[in-house]
Amino acid sequence: MTTGKINVSVENIFPLIKKFLYSDHEIFLRELVSNGTDATLKLKHLTSIGEAKVEYGNPLIEIKIDKEAKKLHIIDQGMGMTSSEVEKYINQVAFSGAEEFLDKYKDAAKDAGIIGHFGLGFYSAFMVAEKVEIITKSYKDEPAAHWICDGSPEFTLEPSDKTTRGTEIILHIAEDSVEFLEESRIKSLLNKYNKFMPIPIKFGTRTEKIEQKKGEEVAAEDKDDTFKSVEVDNIINNPNPAWTKLPTELSEEDYKNFYHELYPMQFEEPLFNIHLNVDYPFNLTGILYFPKLGSDMQIQKDKIQLYQNQVYVTDNVEGIVPEFLTMLKGVIDSPDIPLNVSRSYLQADGAVKKISNYITRKVADKLKALFTENREDFEKKWNDIKIVLEYGMLSEDKFYEKSAGFVLYPTVNGKYFTLEELKENLKEKQTDKNGKLVVLYAGNKDAQHSYIETANDKGYEVLLLDSPIISHLIQKLEADNSDLTFVRVDSDHIDNLINKDENTISKLSDEEKENLKIVLEGFVPKQNYSVQLEALDSQAAPFIITQPEFMRRMKEMSQSGGGGMFGMGNMPEMYNLVVNTNSELATNILNTSDKSAQESLVKQALDLAKLSQNLLKGEELTAFVKRSFELIKS
Repeated sequence: MTTGKINVSVENIFPLIKKFLYSDHEIFLRELVSNGTDATLKLKHLTSIGEAKVEYGNPLIEIKIDKEAKKLHIIDQGMGMTSSEVEKYINQVAFSGAEEFLDKYKDAAKDAGIIGHFGLGFYSAFMVAEKVEIITKSYKDEPAAHWICDGSPEFTLEPSDKTTRGTEIILHIAEDSVEFLEESRIKSLLNKYNKFMPIPIKFGTRTEKIEQKKGEEVAAEDKDDTFKSVEVDNIINNPNPAWTKLPTELSEEDYKNFYHELYPMQFEEPLFNIHLNVDYPFNLTGILYFPKLGSDMQIQKDKIQLYQNQVYVTDNVEGIVPEFLTMLKGVIDSPDIPLNVSRSYLQADGAVKKISNYITRKVADKLKALFTENREDFEKKWNDIKIVLEYGMLSEDKFYEKSAGFVLYPTVNGKYFTLEELKENLKEKQTDKNGKLVVLYAGNKDAQHSYIETANDKGYEVLLLDSPIISHLIQKLEADNSDLTFVRVDSDHIDNLINKDENTISKLSDEEKENLKIVLEGFVPKQNYSVQLEALDSQAAPFIITQPEFMRRMKEMSQSGGGGMFGMGNMPEMYNLVVNTNSELATNILNTSDKSAQESLVKQALDLAKLSQNLLKGEELTAFVKRSFELIKS
């Protein structure tokens, strides 16, 4: 028997392990199962090249709970270790600069999984165990070894009578960690971290009925003489998940089944998937799914799972996956993503940026292919995916460059255009006096219905752009397309295009117009409305409320998180009240000598205009309703 001290530079390594990883102490199981998997895969490789003269067989990893004895067993059938290898890999935990290490990580808030960073994955066992045993036998023809350590630097190492190849780690669970003796807790951890490990993981057994062979005895309690009940290994993981296969090996049904395996509580089918598979200049596989998203920017993110060689790492893929794609779901697996701590926490370096760029390009290429292959189907899905694509256009230049080939601009009437198609469609009719194409759009089809109707009556196309970030996107599109401008259908700029007719002459003289403006300004609140008199088409509404395009757009950008720089978070609501001087109402207001009647006409007309813009609320709405009933009665 050998006894000694583990070779560490400081004697309080075990208290440190508990302290610094306490908030994440459940990762001990992931680390130990991963070590067992590594040992098994290494043996597979050695047998395949003839270096290990043993039968590889069908190894698995087994997890067993002994609740009464307060022990947790992790057993593999991998390479195993000789006594000298235990000495080398377990006892000689030597890392340089321990004092600097202690100083650097003395703040517990910086813990973040430091153990794996220093190659101490096995020692994460001491986060939950007061004593740890290793019973191991190498695939080489050497005696088995039994290592014991009670959480102090002292250990014992002695021969073992183990006869089968592999390693068994026995954790004597500490009093403050007895939760890890509960079957449900262990099962949830295995499901979280090891669901797709490449080696089968056995956790308990389950009863199955299988067809019995002739001549076999049937258990007395088994009434069915065709089947018999047997105990079979309960393999809880899928060693061959869909992302490890080639796209040609998978059907659409396979992709859908894997989606529901990833998200068992997600009942809605994904819209489509993107299979990632690259081996140069880095290795990366994965499957991304587009769920139905709509226009909600508050969608739950962190649904993409990051794996490293089929070991779950994190669902925080920031930096690897472009931010706009974090609203998607799925899996990414790469051995080349640098992890600076315990298979977690990514280092932002050149390799990660290349991976991010690749994913961006791959998603853009897939979207273009879907658009080209079945445009009708793509259009049907547009409203469910547009928020991701619009966000991508704003945040990723490479994605923006490719977006012209598949990003759509729908009209209120259900037609869809690409940007180039839009330009071609508008050039005849929707050009302003400066030669720019005027793209009319509505943000709310119902609220802006009267304005949309007026535009449609004139033969103009009106887009329906209703995402919360549309103002930002419009700014970018206008900056990159000097030949067009976007104008909301209820904007002040629209008068020049829709309501005005160059040949229309005002029925009122200049003096009458001046008097009308004085009357109107006497009743219209100056702090919110700027009165403008326009000689519009006689069919146009008498009172029209528009909003200054620039001010409205800046306010929208501020509200959606991008306008803080403009200092417009608390801008007052300012509107233009456009009064059609060719309307009969304008003439009636001007010719009414009774001030009270004049005021009633102006207020009623203003409230009607406000009502059409959904601006009439609260006390004003109540007063308007009462006044309307009085007018009906009279």
